[in-house]
Amino acid sequence: MADRRLATKSAGAVAMNTKKYLIGNPTQGLFGATLGFFVGFAAVSLFGPTAQKFNEMMKLTPVMIGFLVSMPSLSGSLLRIPFAAWVDTTGGRKPFLILLALSVVGMSGLTALVYLLYPQRLTASLYPLLLFLGMLSGCGIATFSVGISQVSYWFPRARQGSALGTYAGVGNLAPGIFTFLLPMALNTLGLAGSYLVWLVILAGGTGLYYLLGRNAWYFQFLAAGTRSDQARQEASRLGQEIFPSGGFKNSLASSARVWKTWALVGIYFTTFGGFIALTAWFPTYWKSYFAMGAVAAGALTGLYSILTSLSRVAGGAVADRLGGESTTMLALFTTLAGAALMTAAHSPLLAVIAALVMAAGMGVGNAAVFKLVPQEVPHAVGGASGWIGGLGAFGGFVFPPVLGAAVRIQGAGGYAAGFSLFIILALGSIGLAYALRRSHTR
Repeated sequence: MADRRLATKSAGAVAMNTKKYLIGNPTQGLFGATLGFFVGFAAVSLFGPTAQKFNEMMKLTPVMIGFLVSMPSLSGSLLRIPFAAWVDTTGGRKPFLILLALSVVGMSGLTALVYLLYPQRLTASLYPLLLFLGMLSGCGIATFSVGISQVSYWFPRARQGSALGTYAGVGNLAPGIFTFLLPMALNTLGLAGSYLVWLVILAGGTGLYYLLGRNAWYFQFLAAGTRSDQARQEASRLGQEIFPSGGFKNSLASSARVWKTWALVGIYFTTFGGFIALTAWFPTYWKSYFAMGAVAAGALTGLYSILTSLSRVAGGAVADRLGGESTTMLALFTTLAGAALMTAAHSPLLAVIAALVMAAGMGVGNAAVFKLVPQEVPHAVGGASGWIGGLGAFGGFVFPPVLGAAVRIQGAGGYAAGFSLFIILALGSIGLAYALRRSHTR
């Protein structure tokens, strides 16, 4: 008994002594995670604005272009699952840095390849290598679910919608900004110079995250040697409300046993997977279907991406006010309306309006989904975020080749008809959102 009291007293002393060494607060945690996600997530637009440059030398089919522009999303989606669950054991800082470092390696290889071989020696035989480097560069996209978990542990439940909406919304601006700027950079710096600037920004952002990225207090107590139960108690006193309930495997397994996790995966597959896919596909759509120049196509794609991101920021606040289920339903009906307009859009003006309607719906829907994660799966936020963020974002890899196949089958008309895919997805997601709403009401 005396030994137990001594151990408890010792653990308490360790916790109290580590308080003076705690660094960061929720605002700083949000800032660091948003910065890291911003520089990593830009890889969504890695090939979209430049696909035509590679096509000129490599003579790619529409399906091959679809795979090229979506390849960064493959690693960026699948790696979200294990890395988000890892947050539940170590906090977000270490997973963040590893993913960003892998992205730096991929961008370094891609930049070197372009410098050495573009344009004359960049042949179709190098297509597999180009896909691999794109996949490696896309590892930074996977920081999304890591940051979602990291931010979730920093903030109380009542502020989850606004905090996560800000994190994801600001981070999501990166593809739009890069899609807008890259065509202009191509005109002045060339393909190799543009990728070199991108590499410098990515490496600089990784260094800044190393300096500014912060784990929530619970994980800082653990890193200082505090026992788990004592770390939870001390972090609770500081205001932390959400804690992991188990290790890496347990987080994934326990969240997978909750049917609501898979309902949210399906909804996110439509809203966020669709956002990634269209950010990558729209430059080809505008240039090939409406014969726009590269700068105009990049500007319209950037407008779509930025509006989606800003809508996500607003969507977080709306979800805090209306609730996640109601906000999700509203967002999906808006996405459905935009997709229906896209299938009928045979003029640039109508297509732009339809794309912006889809942007608003997808952005608000993305925010509403992660408002629901701590509510529906509070015991395994990291694991649930991994499944939802990873499998949901997988749509960014799946959809562009499907859209390319529609063009190959139907010719130019396939550019409009391909958006029927999003009508089907939106209808299915509305059914899932309704099931969540009925469950919550009960």
